[in-house]
Amino acid sequence: MRILLVGAGGVGGAFAAVIARRDFFESVVIADYDEARAQKAAAVDPRFSSAQVDASDPESVAALCREHGITHVMNAVDPRFVMPIFDGALAAGADYLDMAMSLSKRHPEEPYAKVGLKLGDEQFAKADEWEAAGQLALVGIGVEPGMSNVFARFAADELFDHIDELGTRDGANLAVHDDDGNEIFAPSFSIWTTIEECLNPPVIYERSRADDDGGWYTTEPFSEPEVFDFPEGIGPVECVNVEHEEVLMMPRWIEADRVTFKYGLGSEFIGVLQTLHTLGLDRTEKVRVGGVEVSPRDVVAACLPDPASIGPVMTGKTCAGVWVQGTGKDGQPRSTYLYHVVDNAWSMEEYGHQCVVLQTAINPVIALELLSTGEWSGAGVLGPETMPPKPFLEKLVEYGLPWGQMEVAPRP
Repeated sequence: MRILLVGAGGVGGAFAAVIARRDFFESVVIADYDEARAQKAAAVDPRFSSAQVDASDPESVAALCREHGITHVMNAVDPRFVMPIFDGALAAGADYLDMAMSLSKRHPEEPYAKVGLKLGDEQFAKADEWEAAGQLALVGIGVEPGMSNVFARFAADELFDHIDELGTRDGANLAVHDDDGNEIFAPSFSIWTTIEECLNPPVIYERSRADDDGGWYTTEPFSEPEVFDFPEGIGPVECVNVEHEEVLMMPRWIEADRVTFKYGLGSEFIGVLQTLHTLGLDRTEKVRVGGVEVSPRDVVAACLPDPASIGPVMTGKTCAGVWVQGTGKDGQPRSTYLYHVVDNAWSMEEYGHQCVVLQTAINPVIALELLSTGEWSGAGVLGPETMPPKPFLEKLVEYGLPWGQMEVAPRP
């Protein structure tokens, strides 16, 4: 297995640190627009090399694949680059993995009621091409989406006879501090992606509405707040609806009456995002400032700390998981949360990377290992919920990052 890792930022760097401990691959080429950053990430293992790539150009990706005989392309950059990398991998005859899917576009008339172009639609539209070529695009294999999708498949296979709702719930008690110990605003993940997810209309799936846009519909950002009590000391966190791939993926392969995604953002974070939107600083369209054209969102991202750099001044834990409600295998009502928690102190000591990027990066490494052994396989554009969940969950334990399961009170 010869892997091309596109992107040497926070998640890409963590991916390199994790896969360096494994022996299932032959080589990894780490490519970035900034080759110096790729060189730094590649320095951790003699099986790694570095290269420069333009992720916005499919031919640049394809040429790099051909040059190095790449078998698998791992996409670790912002979702705006999904389609060029996806298309470049297909053209080069390589399999493909990503952790976020092609971007959505709002419904032109009713953005907070109806879906327009959905997350992943551009990729799913090319599923026949991938299948005809005998190539696999394993999409959404980060933590969210990714691990949550595996949890959902495990719940459907092993725990439930009928699922009323698959509810992805993410929360944390993370805090970032300045040199004086004061807590500061510093997102633990790409602010570009966070703005995209949180300010777009959230999507909800209901099977009873299948005759209308396939069952998917939208709401206002930050809608339907609820408090979820997260495990391992994180505690109660208010979660709100956010646009996310799980809602567009799970219903394709898992039977459920309802599918949702809610994120524990906190009132301060929501306030910042709302202010950015009010000021137009969430826009990606370039504006002229003096003699220069810049994207307001890119400016915001450039002004905030790099998520890859904040690990040493961050404390707390992050949790990702799926709250499944329905009827258990015994015919009785059941409400179960399957989850994964990473402590930042542990991730920094063990891998030298902060917990959010590490929790994201661990999953595609496991997926690649399962593909290398044949425990996971397929052709076309597929999500993690199409694969056997037990080998993945066993690998999490083997990698030293065990998952958990707890019964919770059902929603009133």
